[in-house]
Amino acid sequence: MKSQNKYRKFQLQQKNIEALEKENSRFKRVYSEYENMSNELWNLENSNGEPVPDDFINAMVLQTSYLEDEIEDWLLQFNEKKTQIKH
Repeated sequence: MKSQNKYRKFQLQQKNIEALEKENSRFKRVYSEYENMSNELWNLENSNGEPVPDDFINAMVLQTSYLEDEIEDWLLQFNEKKTQIKH
């Protein structure tokens, strides 16, 4: 049994992500890059092939965390905007 991809932390917010992707092309590019990097990172960490240097994996983890932070900021702003519209 394969372990779950720990880098896919935004699965519960998929509806908001889809809405943001439709209205903001920059968000769409950032989120796409995040998905690609998180998938590749998960594959590298769970493959049985040639070992990858820790420095390379650490750099990917760092870049993925920067993208996560940016996505989280966008989602917070999106949720705040939705809340303001309801009131």
